[in-house]
Amino acid sequence: MLKIIEGFKNFILRGNAVDLAVGIVIGASFGTVVTTLVKGLLTPLIGAIAKVPDFSGLFFTLNGSKFMYGEFINALISFLLVAVAVYFFVVLPINSLMSRIKKKELAVPTTKKCPECLSEIPINAKRCAHCGQPVLN
Repeated sequence: MLKIIEGFKNFILRGNAVDLAVGIVIGASFGTVVTTLVKGLLTPLIGAIAKVPDFSGLFFTLNGSKFMYGEFINALISFLLVAVAVYFFVVLPINSLMSRIKKKELAVPTTKKCPECLSEIPINAKRCAHCGQPVLN
């Protein structure tokens, strides 16, 4: 029983489970921010431009059945606005940040010059492959 509890503890404290939990909490919080942005700013802006603030009242009737296509239009506009907001306020900044980080990672040198013959040798080399001179790290 102690092995099971120890294994579970190791699993929970491993980076993946903790990262997933943090991601879910932040995602839920961010979802609220994006929904508020869309409902409070972007949808009224489109309503002001299109002069129709809400499409939910649009429908047609066929054989006594009411088809609420306005609700679908509202949901579609909301989805598109959320996608645009996520792309411009999350995806583009994160991609920009990641490209900067990758550039910094690429700048780490992998070779050094031999002090005796000045040829390029691997950074962890203890002896020059060209002249055989011992090299300090």
